[in-house]
Amino acid sequence: MGSISTQLESVYRLKCSCNSYPWGKQGKESLSARLCENGQGWTGDGPNQDFKVDESKPYAEMWMGTYPVLPSYVHNTGEDLQDVIDRYSNELIGEQVIKKFGHSKLPYLPKVLSIAKALPLQLHPNKEKASKLHEEKPDAFTDPNHKPEIALALTEFEAFCGFKPLKQIADLMRLDSLHRFMPAEGNAPNAEFTDDILKEVVRNMLETDDDAVTETFNFLSRTSPDRFKELNAEHIPKLAPRLAQQYDQSDPGILVALITMNYLVLQPGESIYIPADGIHAYLSGDIIECMARSNNVLNTGLCPKAERSNVELFCSCLTFTPHSGEESLLQPKNYQRGRQGKTRLFAPPMSEFNALETKLGGGEREVLAAVNGPSIVIATKGSASMEANGKKYELEEGYVFFVAQGVELDFNAGKDGVLMHTIFVE
Repeated sequence: MGSISTQLESVYRLKCSCNSYPWGKQGKESLSARLCENGQGWTGDGPNQDFKVDESKPYAEMWMGTYPVLPSYVHNTGEDLQDVIDRYSNELIGEQVIKKFGHSKLPYLPKVLSIAKALPLQLHPNKEKASKLHEEKPDAFTDPNHKPEIALALTEFEAFCGFKPLKQIADLMRLDSLHRFMPAEGNAPNAEFTDDILKEVVRNMLETDDDAVTETFNFLSRTSPDRFKELNAEHIPKLAPRLAQQYDQSDPGILVALITMNYLVLQPGESIYIPADGIHAYLSGDIIECMARSNNVLNTGLCPKAERSNVELFCSCLTFTPHSGEESLLQPKNYQRGRQGKTRLFAPPMSEFNALETKLGGGEREVLAAVNGPSIVIATKGSASMEANGKKYELEEGYVFFVAQGVELDFNAGKDGVLMHTIFVE
């Protein structure tokens, strides 16, 4: 049965879908899969087949929004959300946002990720580079946009994010087994360790042969944990065997991540920001991830050789911000338009979206004032009733809603409270 035409409403409940990658969590261990099933998401060729968790499969990402790779459908009509937006773009997206971006598509792509093992060492190219790559290789780079992103922890969340401070990397590079990756200028007497030298170190690690990577890995494994503690890198002996088990000790991404990158452990409610061109690799946990509307990625490690991008291209894109773990964190603020003060704002330094986290105890209320652009709302825990323009909706775990611009939302939590997240733009 095909979809039926959707009438104009201020709120639409959505049917979303969840993909399967080897790094995802197994079956119902995956929060993304459980939320998708609870929310009566879709699978297969479209909205007519309900999503059911298969315990034999790993589930990685539930996508929400209008990106065509895994689009959302209106729950009660089965119509593609983008088709509805195209028909009522001024009413749903609003003239302000259409004028700002030059189109009537959602400028953001929210996901729930469930991570059992390390994702590839990766970056997302900036707008200029993405546009060029899309023109040259449209099958591999499916849009011309950049992809800065945030990750907001729902459970404890481990990640490699950005480069360590230069001094910390320089101190580690004095270990005997790492000398081979230093460029000549870096080994000169009294040479300063700079971002340019760091770029060459990363390039040399990624380009070296398997035997050299394995030899270096084995040396690091034999190095005393006390020595790493002296170097402010006590995580290295703990993480090295885990990454080698997940991939292989000859994977150069292990060296880049352990030696040059910040290792962060976030608790629920904490967040990081990844700029365009920012190097990162997520390790474990469940997160809300949101990015600018793009699916472009360059991978160079923590993945099979066949899936690695060109090292020269990867290194040409690298940015050196953030340069510490603290710089990677996205600190929340009180959201002034949450009338009962139960909502926190995560505002990354980009124009495509902001994120809200609303946490209510049993029976508590929050009112989110109207914004001048579209929103996506998801409940990740608990339940609430939601009222918009005089109409009531039930918000359960895994339920996802599209909310038109200019609509105030009034939430009343169920007896066990609710945790929900809202992505919006204006």
